Amino acid sequence: MASKTPLAWLQLIRNKFRSLVAVAGIAFIVILMFMQLGFQDALYKSATQVHRSLQGDLFLVSSQYKALTATQSFSRTRLYQTLGFEGVDSVTPIYLGFAKLKNPETGEKYSIYVMGFEPGKPTINLPGIQENIDKLKLSDVVLFDENSRPEFGNVAMRFKRGDIEAVIEIFPFDSLTGYRVRVGGLFSLGPSFGVDGNLITSDTTFLRIFPNSRPPDKIDIGAINLSPGVNSQQVVQKLRDSLPNDVLIFNHEEFINFEKEYWATRTPIGFILNLMLTMGSVVGVVIVYQILFSNIASQLVAYATLKAIGYANNYLLRVVFKQAFILAVLGYIPGWIISKYLYEFAMKATKLPIEMSFNNALMVLIATALMCLTSGALTMNQLRSADPADIF
Repeated sequence: MASKTPLAWLQLIRNKFRSLVAVAGIAFIVILMFMQLGFQDALYKSATQVHRSLQGDLFLVSSQYKALTATQSFSRTRLYQTLGFEGVDSVTPIYLGFAKLKNPETGEKYSIYVMGFEPGKPTINLPGIQENIDKLKLSDVVLFDENSRPEFGNVAMRFKRGDIEAVIEIFPFDSLTGYRVRVGGLFSLGPSFGVDGNLITSDTTFLRIFPNSRPPDKIDIGAINLSPGVNSQQVVQKLRDSLPNDVLIFNHEEFINFEKEYWATRTPIGFILNLMLTMGSVVGVVIVYQILFSNIASQLVAYATLKAIGYANNYLLRVVFKQAFILAVLGYIPGWIISKYLYEFAMKATKLPIEMSFNNALMVLIATALMCLTSGALTMNQLRSADPADIF
């Protein structure tokens, strides 16, 4: 048994250059898989950051709701109707919309996401909001997302240094007239694949920013808080049975999963990431197959000799599988190290939550091993063709 592993290893190091090329090829595939998984995770995490931070047991949205960045407003009356159901303790309307923020330095306008709610009922739990919630009670005051992309200018920097001119101008998409607001504090959220920056306002300031496009009685999300000890599933079922079909009711987890499913299955970016991950695995199988096939072809006489002295096909197949596994491990290690640095670089450049997770590291390791073992299985026919007569 002790001779089996050295044989697989010795065959690999017999041609060091070929083995190094093989390891480099596998490492490249590992990096591709890590980057695709990293961007996919960043897509889902960034798209659901607001959902995860929302405070509420249930959430009411329009039946036309697709995603947070493509919301459809519905009547605020629907939300207040839920107060008539047993188990519902309180409700909070949430307003969402895109506007254009004018860069204070360049004058250029960039799309920014605006969220409004009643300051007396803080509904979004993000770093910086609780500390500045009282400032939102003041007229025409907003909180600026300090993790927004740099296109919006040094708004956060001006606020931190106490600049009294930390005033920004916001333009609704349906108006050429801007609305001036003062930055009263900073919070941390960050961009997503559909949003470059964020503002949080009170509901009254929100309606002043969007005087024409947003009637006060039209909201985008209704947060519902239940009484302690209430069975949330029973309340959900009652609401679904009783309310008109122009609204949808989700619990927190369902709301998050609905958003994930939208980005995974109903957007080009989700489809492309899934397709690229599959294609990367297929390309990896082909690369490793070519490496193992070439290795067997160059040592066919040696395999035939082993057969001639009594070694069975199964033994030789195990040697090939061990070579494949060794290549998988040797290719995974540098691929993982390089991917960590690429994650850090990409996260700084895009401000997206691209992080190396244990689940992804394990998933790529298993995928790499399966990729290499699959390639080993595909080379079986070449190995079986090794004929002892070839040595004569």
